[in-house]
Amino acid sequence: MKKISFNDDWNFKTAERQLNGVTLPFDAQLLDGRSADSPGGGGHGYFLGNTYEYEKHFLAPLEWKDNHVQILFEGVYRNCEVFLNGKKLGEHCYGYTQFTVDLDDVLECGAENTLKVNVDNSKLPNSRWYTGGGIYRPVSLLIGGKDHIAFQGVKVTTLEINPARIRVEVDANCDCNINVDILKDGKVVAKTNGHDSEIVIENAKFWSDETPELYEAVVTLEKDGQIVDEAVEKFGIRKITWSNQGLFVNGVNTLLRGGCVHHDNGIIGAASLPESEWRRVRILKEQGFNAIRVSHNPASTAMLEACDYYGMYVMDEAFDMWYVRKTKYDYGMDFKECWQSDVQAMVERDYNHPAVIMYSIGNEVSEPGKPEGVDQGKEIISFIKGMDDTRAVTGGMNLMIMSNYAKGKGLYDNPDKEQTAVQTDDGKTKNASLFFNMMASFVGPGMNKAGNSNKVDAVTTPILDALDIAGYNYANGRYPMEGQKHPDRVVVGSETFPYEIGKNWDMVRKYPYLIGDFMWTAWDYLGEAGLGAWSYTGGMPFNRPYPWILGGAGVIDILGNPDASAGLAKVVWHVIDTPVIGVRPVNHPGVRVSKSVWRGTNAIESWSWKGCEGNKVEVEIFADAAEVELFINGKSLGKKKIKNYQTMYKTKYQPGIIEAVSYDKYGNAIGKSALKSAGDAQVVVFPEKENYRIGDIAYFDISIRDKDGIVESNSDRTLNVAVQGGELLGFGSANPCTKEDYLSGTFTTYYGRAQAIVRVTSDDVKLVIK
Repeated sequence: MKKISFNDDWNFKTAERQLNGVTLPFDAQLLDGRSADSPGGGGHGYFLGNTYEYEKHFLAPLEWKDNHVQILFEGVYRNCEVFLNGKKLGEHCYGYTQFTVDLDDVLECGAENTLKVNVDNSKLPNSRWYTGGGIYRPVSLLIGGKDHIAFQGVKVTTLEINPARIRVEVDANCDCNINVDILKDGKVVAKTNGHDSEIVIENAKFWSDETPELYEAVVTLEKDGQIVDEAVEKFGIRKITWSNQGLFVNGVNTLLRGGCVHHDNGIIGAASLPESEWRRVRILKEQGFNAIRVSHNPASTAMLEACDYYGMYVMDEAFDMWYVRKTKYDYGMDFKECWQSDVQAMVERDYNHPAVIMYSIGNEVSEPGKPEGVDQGKEIISFIKGMDDTRAVTGGMNLMIMSNYAKGKGLYDNPDKEQTAVQTDDGKTKNASLFFNMMASFVGPGMNKAGNSNKVDAVTTPILDALDIAGYNYANGRYPMEGQKHPDRVVVGSETFPYEIGKNWDMVRKYPYLIGDFMWTAWDYLGEAGLGAWSYTGGMPFNRPYPWILGGAGVIDILGNPDASAGLAKVVWHVIDTPVIGVRPVNHPGVRVSKSVWRGTNAIESWSWKGCEGNKVEVEIFADAAEVELFINGKSLGKKKIKNYQTMYKTKYQPGIIEAVSYDKYGNAIGKSALKSAGDAQVVVFPEKENYRIGDIAYFDISIRDKDGIVESNSDRTLNVAVQGGELLGFGSANPCTKEDYLSGTFTTYYGRAQAIVRVTSDDVKLVIK
């Protein structure tokens, strides 16, 4: 079937506004702003819910009369109904899986048709984090002839790699001749035919994170000597196996340098623009990650395509909850009725993406603490295996949560009684997730040992042993034990504290059954307000009050700028061999910082703090070395031993040059790095690439920097932007606590940086600072 973009010229309406001629996708929840009394609270970033109506008028040509026509929605949040010419065609509850509706019986060919989509995102809280709202992922029209290949009707499976042998299965609705051409870089390298065929690929190039080689399967239907339909599927020749000796990709032992990511795209909210998804994956790869855990919902198609291209392994996660709700109005209300169709949508969509190596059945679900929950988990696993037995099935399992649930002390309400959010004395609604975050903040890394006991082991073993790979959330205390306690178990650190990357990665390299580590989080996100942020305004390090908006847990901020913690990970992973200099903000003299357990530091790689001369400063050095020596303007502050890849100097800030030299155990210098203070700094705008075309999405980096490109971290200012030759989609900074609006065109830089995202409408697009 032919796939055509169906994103242009929609009309959009809420009770408060009407917009005509809009382009999808966009995040409708951003339009309603934020409020301190939002029922979603800090989890939703204090954004408000609403209902949304979408309408599109389109002419259906007469030649469509004998065709099969569908609409593909890649993601609508949440609870949507679809109508064509007044007749209801379908509905969909889950906000993260794609779905199609058939138009055939209602479509009026040769006339104008009206497609209408109603979305209900009014009831909050319905998630533990910011979700966005409305049609936030792309919409496409699918058109096939009377005889056609089904949507996603081509499956390619790698059977062997030595020699490379693949299987091609084709789902067509007719008894036509089926021809399959396998292409590499545009050239046919093999041919086959039939509904189900196998073929050997000579001199095959394999797909992996280091060699993301992609092929195309071009499948044509032929009837009476004419081609009546065609489908093209990208795929990679990639075979994965796993055992207590490790994870093997094409026979090569592979360690996962992973990070968890939520689905939003920062200053444009949840809008899933292909350019945004590709940009994020590219930056993550540049920072040394080779794996993403998509938390806690299935990824967008564009993200998977980017992961295929760049070579990024994916753990695609089905759910954050099962039938025990975590918030009052979440998917737990629909789980029992919908889980099979939603899992099927994820697996069928993912099948040809070589990047996807694991399916996760859920995140920190409490249900497997009891036998009926174990049965539910096994049912999901079996269902996945029935569709795809080539990938591993895992889950982000929190041993403490399951153990407490088994004892009747679960964080979330009992599934046998009415699910309600916790009501506080002042009438405000808070969800049980808050109490987990609160507990984690107080317990801190001690939570990693909560699963060590024999009692916890007995409770959690049934579900962990049902998984191909047992995912441990905050349970690194168990890593050394599993070789003896469970010698056949394969383990992955599915969610961990970023500052423990050194300790965790040493264990990944030591224990063959421990295949990788996924830090929380690789990229910052909207919602779970202040969860990981260090604050200079006081307050507890969780569920911070309005106007906090960001989680603050990412080692890369919402604009895509890495902090010093990302540098620590690169050191630990041996991605770089030079020391990293991290400087904790110097511009809060005498203020006690409120820290978060999810962040070991708030340091950034900057020695440019205008007006802070003489202020106390903490300088962290991250290095894989025996010792390090720090110099400020050529004066040594002495050598210090490196422990767990890091050390700290306390001194006073003076502008100039700060330099770190690392030494091996013999005293030989093995690495050097430096930071320099900015000179006269001005607001500078840089497009991230040149030669944008009409329809492109353009990212503009806005920073306060000197002529050498050094950013000044303590000279923030409020900026107003206007666009010539484009539409401003979002403008903002990575400030985790602000009342400013990403859609207003006015925002204050944060540590000298901001960003604008523009849809290009002219070849001569410009961003103007007013």
